[in-house]
This record gives sequence, C-alpha cells and structure tokens, in this order.
Amino acid sequence: MRYWLFKSEPSTWSWDQQVAKGDAGEEWDGVRNYQARNFMREMAVGDRGFFYHSQKEKSVVGIVEVCAEAHQDSTTDDDRWECVDIKAVAPINTPVTLDMIKADPRLADMVLVKNSRLSVQPVTEEEWTIILTLGGFQS
Repeated sequence: MRYWLFKSEPSTWSWDQQVAKGDAGEEWDGVRNYQARNFMREMAVGDRGFFYHSQKEKSVVGIVEVCAEAHQDSTTDDDRWECVDIKAVAPINTPVTLDMIKADPRLADMVLVKNSRLSVQPVTEEEWTIILTLGGFQS
C-alpha cells in the first residue's frame, strides 16, 4: 500500500461532500498538472490518502481510499487527463494544520512542505504515521 495527499479547496469540494458520496466514492477530477496526474497513474485500489483542505483551513481533515485506478477524467475530452476515484474512510480526530506539519522537524522533507501547490502528492509511510499520531490516532 502507498500513501498520498489530495488537496481541495473546501469551497469547491469539501470533506463533507466526499463523505456524502459513501462507498461509491467520487472522481478526483479537474487536475491539470502533469506531475499530479502521473502520481494518480501510480495509485492502486486500496491505497490510502489524506484529504487536505487548502485555502484558509490548510489542514488534513480526513482519510480516503483509492477505489478506482486511473481512468479518463470525465470533465474533459482531452485524453491527457486522467483521475482516480476516492472514497472517505474516516475523519481526522484533530485536524492537522500546515503549521503543525511545518513545525515538526520529522516532516521537513514532506512534499506538502516543499511543494505546497501540488494538488496530488505522495506521502511516505513514516509521514503517514506521524500525521495520524498528530491527528489523534493511536498506533
């Protein structure tokens, strides 16, 4: 299993909207960045990810799971753009803010810290565990 982070502006697509989609999940569509698209091409069903609210909140608010591998993004006819489907798994007990992540030296090399604009990004297993702990999950 691999780990990822999916960023969304809550005014565009929020954690609550993701949860409302249930087990069917939803396409992570509209991504128009080649690096982010390529990361989605690497994903497998069952991979886990953090759902991150950008803009004002700037925090990890939930855990999602990839429920469909990369396929044509239904919001465009341009075959360069693909997306995965994700479903909500669980909320983060205590949202983990970007400030908390930046303040933790163990997370200094995290893609979110180094390239905060990338909307889909990998998370290492160690980063995953640290953020879960910061968010109130027991290991």
